[in-house]
Parts: sequence; structure tokens; C-alpha cells
Amino acid sequence: MSGSRLSMPPVLTKRADFLAAARSLRQGMPGFLLQARDRGDDGPARVGFTCSKKLGNAVMRNRAKRRLREVARLRLSRLARPGWDYVLVGRPDVTASRDFAALCDDLCRALRKMHR
Repeated sequence: MSGSRLSMPPVLTKRADFLAAARSLRQGMPGFLLQARDRGDDGPARVGFTCSKKLGNAVMRNRAKRRLREVARLRLSRLARPGWDYVLVGRPDVTASRDFAALCDDLCRALRKMHR
């Protein structure tokens, strides 16, 4: 990467933003579910992460979220559209154990399908 640093888009923190994304577009992928909504402004793309207790204990949930955060940092920085909110929802038994390159490909494919 020779010095260029990919940065994470701003992170969603408010419950209302997560609920609004859940009511909008959804794209299921093998590694996770991607929810997205167009906020209708020109602000930066934002991203949120959620992993329910269905994923397992705290160790498994935290591992899944760490992996989703890294996938978002690597891919969303160049593929996300301004003014959009994205929420990555972890899947039980898959997100924490799926091959990392496959997770990255899942996000790229999900964004392509969503923005057609």
C-alpha cells in the first residue's frame, strides 16, 4: 500500500439510524447481511455493525464484529456512495469463521447488486 492509509467511514451510533437502514434495502450474502439506505444528502457514507447473541458468546460476537469492521475499512472506503448508510449484520456460524477474502468479495458483490 506504500503509505496510503484507508480510513473507516464514520460509524453509526444512534438506534434510529440502524432502524432506518433495517427498513430500507437488504442484500443477503453468505458471510453477512448488508442493509443500506440513501439518506438523501451529500454527507459521507456511514457504516454500522451488529452481531446478535445468536452468533454465540461475547468472544464470537467480538471476533465477528472485528472482521466486519476490517472488511468495511478495506472496501467501503472506495465503494461506498456519499449520503448512504450501510449496516453489516453478522450471521451465526459464518461471519467469524468464513475466509476473510471471501468476506471482502461478499461486500463488493453486495454493493454492486445494491447500487444497480
